[in-house]
Amino acid sequence: MTTAHRPAAPAKPEGSNPHHSSHAEEYEHEPVPASARRSLMSVAATWFGFPMNLGSAVFGGVIVYNLGLAKGSLAILVGNLVLFCYVGALSHHAGSTGKNFALLTADTFGSRGRNLPAGLLATVVIGWFSFQVGLTGTTLSGSLGWSALGGAAVGGVLYTLLTMAGIRALSLIGMIATPLFLVLTVVALAYGLDAHTTLGDTIGYQGAGTALGFGGAVAIIIAGFADSGTMTADFTRWSKDGRSAVLATLTAFPFANFLANGAGGLIVAVGATANPAKDGGGFLNLLTGHSTLLTGIAIIFVFVNLGSVASHCLYNGAVGWSALTPLRMRSLTVILGTVGVAFALSGVWGYFLNWLNLLGVFVPPIGAVLITDRLLKARTGDRPAGAFRVTALASWAAGAAAAGLAHYTLPELVDPVIGMITAAVVYAAAETVMRRRPTAGRPDPALSA
Repeated sequence: MTTAHRPAAPAKPEGSNPHHSSHAEEYEHEPVPASARRSLMSVAATWFGFPMNLGSAVFGGVIVYNLGLAKGSLAILVGNLVLFCYVGALSHHAGSTGKNFALLTADTFGSRGRNLPAGLLATVVIGWFSFQVGLTGTTLSGSLGWSALGGAAVGGVLYTLLTMAGIRALSLIGMIATPLFLVLTVVALAYGLDAHTTLGDTIGYQGAGTALGFGGAVAIIIAGFADSGTMTADFTRWSKDGRSAVLATLTAFPFANFLANGAGGLIVAVGATANPAKDGGGFLNLLTGHSTLLTGIAIIFVFVNLGSVASHCLYNGAVGWSALTPLRMRSLTVILGTVGVAFALSGVWGYFLNWLNLLGVFVPPIGAVLITDRLLKARTGDRPAGAFRVTALASWAAGAAAAGLAHYTLPELVDPVIGMITAAVVYAAAETVMRRRPTAGRPDPALSA
């Protein structure tokens, strides 16, 4: 028995998925097609809402407490300018190609070699997610007397659901978090101003700490976004082009992050925090106890503010692991969100901060290798990535070793920058040597010239 011949079904357009409509597709395994790219405002909102958070205010306050307002503000500005150059270069690559971080690392580190840098960062950001969930509970407990476990559980569920909505939700929460942060910062400063503190006292604040140097302060700013900043492609791949991706990054660094760091510094400079050495410029306590309305807004602020950070981190982790596995982003969001919440509820998150910040020192060399590789390919042409690219992996290791050595022995230097420069130089040198080596069946170009 024969059957009639059926014409082949038309090919599906690139990026299509039978299980996901186009508006819900997150393009974990392929570049974002031109038809799915988003407006500059949408991508910018994804980025500028991320650093506008209480954690950035805490770091800014600690820096100003140690260095004074003028010197501390300069360190904050320098750190943010370094972040702009670093994250902006990576964003331009993402916007030009539409590729997420894991896909870009495959081009440079190899199809299997990418598993180490991409897997590491996709795991580290889940640690940051867990930290934000735990911080939600302790913040609500310290300011309002709520159950820390209850607050963390509610926050973890909300943040996971938000991340499942995808890139659109990250843009939306950024548009809400930014004005809310700015308005409540002004309110907190108004309540925190000491009647005896003058404008001159604030501007001339010299700081009271001695444990932190200028280089260490700059390093804190860089390390604060070393992980997600390196994974910026997960956000900026949605840009129309490379230029739009850079402009979206500019709204975060230096602008949004500098404002958030600076807000914390002002909180300390006006004497509005009782323990600036530990709490930095955290100002939630200044918003509670005045009225039911303001307290209610402060509670919403906690969930929106910390939720913005947590959802961005979980999105990075889910997109990263989905690119390395056959699983989809939303499935991994549930899995990784559950793991992160479990760590938060167990109390383990309280031990994360030191090693997460330390990993932030070792992460920037990854981005430096990616940037250098793109510059080299623009000059010499593309080349096959292969399974493992030893030059890229070794250069990352060299940069991480240099940054770690500087971190422990030369605290006055900016250790992430040391790591980035070392990785870039080693990679450029290694690639130059490899390109000049004769390959099998092909004479050395220098000998045949």
